[in-house]
Amino acid sequence: MKIHEADAKALLVAQGLPVPPWEVARTPTQARAAAVKFLADPANATGKVVIKAQVLVGGRGKAGGVKLAGSADDAEDVAAQILALEIKGLPVRRVLVGPAAEIVTEYYLSVLLDRSTKRLMFIGSAEGGVEIEQVAKDNPGAIVYEHVDPLLGLPDYAARELAFKIGFGAHWKAGAAIAKGLLKTMLANDADLVEINPLAVISEHGAQGTPVERLVCLDAKITLDDSALARHPGHEALRDLDAEDPADVEARRYDLTFIKLDGDIGCMVNGAGLAMTTMDLVKRAGGEPANFLDIGGGAKSDRVAAAMRLILEDANVKAILVNIFGGITRGDEVARGLIEARAQQERDVPMVVRIVGTNAAEAAALLEAARFETAATLDEAAAKSVAAARGTAA
Repeated sequence: MKIHEADAKALLVAQGLPVPPWEVARTPTQARAAAVKFLADPANATGKVVIKAQVLVGGRGKAGGVKLAGSADDAEDVAAQILALEIKGLPVRRVLVGPAAEIVTEYYLSVLLDRSTKRLMFIGSAEGGVEIEQVAKDNPGAIVYEHVDPLLGLPDYAARELAFKIGFGAHWKAGAAIAKGLLKTMLANDADLVEINPLAVISEHGAQGTPVERLVCLDAKITLDDSALARHPGHEALRDLDAEDPADVEARRYDLTFIKLDGDIGCMVNGAGLAMTTMDLVKRAGGEPANFLDIGGGAKSDRVAAAMRLILEDANVKAILVNIFGGITRGDEVARGLIEARAQQERDVPMVVRIVGTNAAEAAALLEAARFETAATLDEAAAKSVAAARGTAA
C-alpha cells in the first residue's frame, strides 16, 4: 500500500528523523494559513513556501502539482490551482505546504526488501533529486548497495561505512543516523520500501541570522506491506482509495482475493491452490482466465454474490467458471449466492458450476431448479466454460 508524502513524513518523524516542518491543507484558505506561518519563520532562507499536490503518481512537478509561492495571497491562489487539478487521472484533494528549501546538495537513500537475497538492502547515491532508475542507467557506478544483516541490523560502524561510501562528506554523522532511522521506520511499520529523494543538505538561517547547513529528508516515499496491516490498525486510514482500482476496493470490503488478468473466462474458486489449478486447466482447455478470485473458506452467499459482481464488471468476460470444494464452505450457501447474483446481473453471461464436498447434493438441487449449467469434474467444467466463451458446444 502506497501512502502520501505527508503521511510518509509523519512516519519518519515518529522515528526521530530530520524532516522540515509541513502542514496539509484541503482548501486554499488552509494553505494560506500555513503559508503565513512558514513565511514568518526566521529560519526560512528562501522567503518562499512550496505547495505540493498529494497524489500517488510520479511527475507531479511536470503536471503543475508542485509550485512555489512568495506571499500568503500567492499561496492561496496556487493551492486553488493545484486542488483543481487531476494528475494522471487522480484528483488532488490535499496539498502539502512547507518552507521552500535552499538546497546545497542532493542525495538519494532508500531501504527496501531485496527478494533475491531475502534481506533488507540500502541503496544510496550522491546523485539525488532524479529517479534512481535513471541514475542506474546513466551512471551505475554512482549507486551504493548495502545489505542489512538480519541479526545485527545496521550497527553504528556499518552506518558510518554506508555514509562514507555514499559521500556525505562533512555530514557523514547525520547521514549515518538517518540511515539507521530509515531502517527503524522500515521495521516499525512493516514497510516494503522507505525512500528519501532528495535527502538534501539545505541552508537555513541560524540563531544569529548566519547560514547553517543540515541534512534533512525533503521528500519521502513509503510502501507498506498490506499483509501486515492487521498489526498497524492506524495505517488503514492512510489508504488513498482514489489511487486504487474500484474492483480492488470492493474485493477488500468482502475479504476476497482478486487479481484481474487479461483473459475472457471469469473464475470463482475457494482456495488459492485450487484457483491456480482451475486457471491451469482453463488454459489447457484452450481458454484464458480473466481473473484470479479466491472467495476463501466459509464463504457465505453475500460474499459469493459480491465475487460475481466483481467478475461481471470486467467487460471482457464471456463465460464464468465456478469451482467450489466444500470443506468449511457449504455448497448450498455458494449456490444461493450464485442464484442471487444471477438475478441481479445486468449482463447475460453463460456460467458453468462445479460444486463438490459439503452439502454438494443440496447445492446440485438448488442449481438444477435455477437451471444452471453444471459439471461433475473440473476438466468438464473447464471445457464447457471455454466452449461457452467461444460460442461452441463442449
